[in-house]
Parts: sequence; structure tokens; C-alpha cells
Amino acid sequence: MKQPSLWQVMGVLGLNLSTTAYATNGINLIGFGAESSLMGGADTAVARDTSALNTNPAGLAQIKTKAFDGFGQLLRTTDLAHQDALNDQHADNRYTLLAGGGYAEPLENLPCTAGVGFFTQGGAGAVFKHINNAFGTNDEMSSLFGIVKITPGFGCQVTDKLSLGATVSVIYASIEQEFFYHTSAPPNFVGFKNKGAETVRFGFKFGAQYRLTDQWVLGASYTEKTKLPLTGGTAKFNFSGAGLGSIKYDELSIKGFALPREVAIGAAFKPNEDWLLSAKINWINWADAIQDVTTTATDPNSLSVPQTITTTTPQHWHNQMVYALGAAYTYDDKTTLYAGYNYGKNPVPDNNASPLLAAILEHHVTFGFSRQLDETWKLTSGIELLLPKTVNYDSALFGNDAEVRNEGAFFHMMFSKRW
Repeated sequence: MKQPSLWQVMGVLGLNLSTTAYATNGINLIGFGAESSLMGGADTAVARDTSALNTNPAGLAQIKTKAFDGFGQLLRTTDLAHQDALNDQHADNRYTLLAGGGYAEPLENLPCTAGVGFFTQGGAGAVFKHINNAFGTNDEMSSLFGIVKITPGFGCQVTDKLSLGATVSVIYASIEQEFFYHTSAPPNFVGFKNKGAETVRFGFKFGAQYRLTDQWVLGASYTEKTKLPLTGGTAKFNFSGAGLGSIKYDELSIKGFALPREVAIGAAFKPNEDWLLSAKINWINWADAIQDVTTTATDPNSLSVPQTITTTTPQHWHNQMVYALGAAYTYDDKTTLYAGYNYGKNPVPDNNASPLLAAILEHHVTFGFSRQLDETWKLTSGIELLLPKTVNYDSALFGNDAEVRNEGAFFHMMFSKRW
């Protein structure tokens, strides 16, 4: 019996080692909390609600009362699609719901505010349930990768002009993938699916805000790289083409993903009582975070297949400079209007693109409002448009000039209480 070679098995597996359906700046969201997002992510010098825990923790020092923010985001993908000679199909996961929130309060007898937050950091991927393939079947291909974090931290007013802050995050990441698992093909092709690979790691962030004048505030933040080795999963390979059926591997690890090192600087300008303008430049070190991804499957329930399957898949992402602009206009004593723009060049090399890699978006436009509901509660809501992006690439699996497209919209909503 001829067994499939390792490169044949893992060449298909490597296609899916990218990222799941809500990537924006790479695999990061452009903002956290409604105000941050609706100002285009231009939050470093503004950060003034509990989302400062994940944008610039120095901003916590601006919170002088007990504060709670609960927010949700609904993503509607309008053109997350794969096209090749046999297909032009939209992903089946058209909606993605994200949520988060934070609580903070000033510390007694100290010029500091402490808080804790829960954030969906990002992720990427897609689910295509019916893709035509070269073997004459119609089968599923999918990859879902998500990252969330619990973030305690503090911000302190060090001088009248300077505030500093820091956070320590507990980060959880997981991934599930499937590629033509139900297709019985010749021995040189093996479909697979895996699940349960996950990790828990720690992350660190530091921030500063400096009030230059009554009109100008400067901000800066630094985020340390966090490796995300995904372990503890299982994999199933369909060896039907070799006459062996489905074989389960009880140990699966996927290593090579990381949250990147980031450096952000920003400025906020308040020309009068009604307007607040902000800008941010964010350097994201993807070239160090997502370079080569190594997948290892071991401990199969059969002696007739390779006992260890290992591959290293090059990704070689580029570093990314993200530019963000935001504006807030006080319409009346209860209503504030927001608008923003965010741009970051696609960090994924075209030759490493895949139908399951949604991290190609570049342009984002945002607008929304906040409304004071009563003395303690406020509603903030709006929309983030993910403008269309198309990448063409050559693939051994899908042929030359294959295409991946991405476009969509986030609907943001946040309820805030101050007391």
C-alpha cells in the first residue's frame, strides 16, 4: 500500500494555518469599546473610558468615579469570498458577534484608578461549507482562530500633566480547522479536520499621556509580543484514498502564532468646547509575530500511518504601519457625534494568501453617536465600514489567479454607567 507523503498531507494542512472572520489591522481589531472604534482607533491620546485598559492604560487616570462599560460588536460580512476556476462563493459565516466590557474606580488616597476588562482582541478566518474541488466533490474548508483577554490594570496621575499606566493580560487563543475532510481522493491527497488546540498566556502593556496645553494631549503606548503556542488539540485525517479510512491523532500542536509587539503614538487637539480631534500612528511588528508556523500531529490510533506528521509553513507577514484619524463633536449637552478613518496596509504577502485568510483589509471608515440617557447611563452606537479588498494569488490547490475578497461592516453598541 502506498502511503501519502508528508509534504502532500501537510501542504494542505498548511493552507489553513492562517487566521478567522473578523480581522482588520492584521488579526487585531482597529479599536476597543465603542468610542475608540468610532474614532477610527485614534485612541492613544484620548483613552478616557474603561477600554483604556486595552488601548492606553494611562487614560484610566481620567476616570474619577466608578465606571462600567459594556459593549458589543456585530460583524456582517458582505463579500468574504473565494474564487477560482471552479468556484465563486461567499463564506457561510456571514455574522460574527463579539462582546467585552470593563469596570474601573479610583483608589482611595491615591492619584490612581484601577480596573479590569474583558476584550475580544481579534482573530480571523472563514467557513466555506460547499467548495468544489479538483477531485469532483463538494466539501467544506474552514479555519476559525480567535483571541480574547482578561486585563487588569491601573493608571496614575504622576504630575499635573503626566499620567502613566500598565496592564497585565491573561490571553486565551484557540483554533479549529477543516479541509475537504469528507472527500475520498487518491492516495496523494488527505483531507483533515482538527479542534481543541488552545493556549493561555500573559501579555503586558504600558502607556503614557501628557497634557501639553489645555488644548493638546500627547499619548504613547507599548505592547509586548505574546507568543501563542496552540496545544492540546486533536486531528483527524481521511486516509480513505489509501484504504485506511479516518485516522485520529490524539496530540496536535500549532506553533508560530503570536500577538505582535506594538508601539503607538498619538495626539489629541481640542480647538474649542465642542470639538475633539485625534490622530494615531501604530507600528505593528507582524514580521516577528507571524513568520513560520509549525504543525505537529502525533499519537495516531493506527500503526499503518505516519506516527508523527510535522510541517513548517511559511507565512512571512510584513510589519504594518496603521494610521488613524478621529473626531468627536458635542452636538448638545446630551449628544456627541463621532467619525473616524483607519488605514493599515495588508501585512500578508500575496503569495501566502489563502481563501481562509481574512486579514487583508486596509481601509476602515467609522461614524456614530453617544447619547446621555440619564444622570448615570450613556449609550454609544455606530457603524464601522470595512471597505472592499481583493487579493489574487497562485495556488497549487486552486490554480493560478485564484482570488480572495473581503468586505463588511461592524455595528457597535456600548452602554456606560458612571456613579
